[in-house]
Formats: sequence, C-alpha cells, structure tokens
Amino acid sequence: MCVWVAHIVEKLVENRLRWFEYVKRKLIDVVVRRVDQMKESQVKGGRGKPRKTIRETIKKDLEVNELNPNLIYDTTLWRNLIHIADPT
Repeated sequence: MCVWVAHIVEKLVENRLRWFEYVKRKLIDVVVRRVDQMKESQVKGGRGKPRKTIRETIKKDLEVNELNPNLIYDTTLWRNLIHIADPT
C-alpha cells in the first residue's frame, strides 16, 4: 500500500526556505527584517551548548539543496526550486 504523503523533514525545509524568502524580500524598516539583522551576540544565551540558530539551519538547507540565496527575487523560480516535498 502506498500513501501519497510528503516526508515531514522535506516539508519543514520547504517552509523554512519560504520564510527565508519572505523575510529577505521585506524592507529594512519592517520589524521582522530588523530582528533578522540583529547580531547573535545581542541575544542572551543560557548555560550549556548554544542552540542552533535559524540562520545556521537556513544556511545548511541552502547548501544541501544547492540553492543560491540571490534567486529569491525571482519568485516563480524560487518557489519551483524550493518545492521539495512532492507527494506524487
């Protein structure tokens, strides 16, 4: 029996890359973009191993899928490239 469901990991990667496009296309004045521009040293860390940041995760997703971040300005192409989780 075959169930046509996308893998959850692929769907998460796709959603992160869609969010990355959304944030990068915003103007610098928008709050979400200003938060993205913050230095990581401005965020207080706790004890133990530092948590993986969203920047590190996005960078890894871009490398694994061999995507160029400059392609976000061509929305149609970008959406086609990040459409990883295809259940068919």
